[in-house]
Amino acid sequence: MTTARADVARRIASHFDSRFLRGYARGKIGSDPAYAAVFDRVPEMPLLDVGCGIGLLSFYLRERGFRAPIDGIDHDAKKIAAANAIAARYDGLTFRAGDAREPLAFRGSVAMLDLLHYFDDAAQAQILRNAAACIAPGGVLIVRDALRDGSWRYRVTYAQESFARGIRWLKAERLNFPTRATLVSALEGFAIEERPLWGATPFNNYLFVFRRPGAGTTNA
Repeated sequence: MTTARADVARRIASHFDSRFLRGYARGKIGSDPAYAAVFDRVPEMPLLDVGCGIGLLSFYLRERGFRAPIDGIDHDAKKIAAANAIAARYDGLTFRAGDAREPLAFRGSVAMLDLLHYFDDAAQAQILRNAAACIAPGGVLIVRDALRDGSWRYRVTYAQESFARGIRWLKAERLNFPTRATLVSALEGFAIEERPLWGATPFNNYLFVFRRPGAGTTNA
């Protein structure tokens, strides 16, 4: 972990009252490459974080200098409460409980990190269509998730997620990891960037960036 990354992780973690959440935030931001990948690719326009959890992506982006408004939604009211307890420390952040399957009244860019695999195939397609409808010209839909491909990384990811469900950290009815075809077929007409995003982890994570044609500036 770089010194700068560790500093960001420590600053965000220090805001949480719970020792568990401080440790979780520090470890997650320090080890997960998704946060930097989003920062490098998201244009400076309003951002919706679907499945925001305790708000780590929003806090990370603020710490890195992203200044556009960020809205976060998540079905877990306790995680939303934890995010809102920190939100006042930053400008322009809002968090609310919501269902990712419902239509989204939003215009800008959308991020979905580790969300789709908690839904069945039909719901995954609906969530992606809802997100696509929100993307402004030059905006992006950024999806990070593990792909269902039968690899050893996939099996490790499935086992880890099953454990997280077992201890009730993740309140999910099922595990149903998407395929590449599921993602790509729902976003026709968008320019696509895709790449593995394993970092130093054993997990089968991939990054997909779907960009709607039009003006837009990223942070890279």
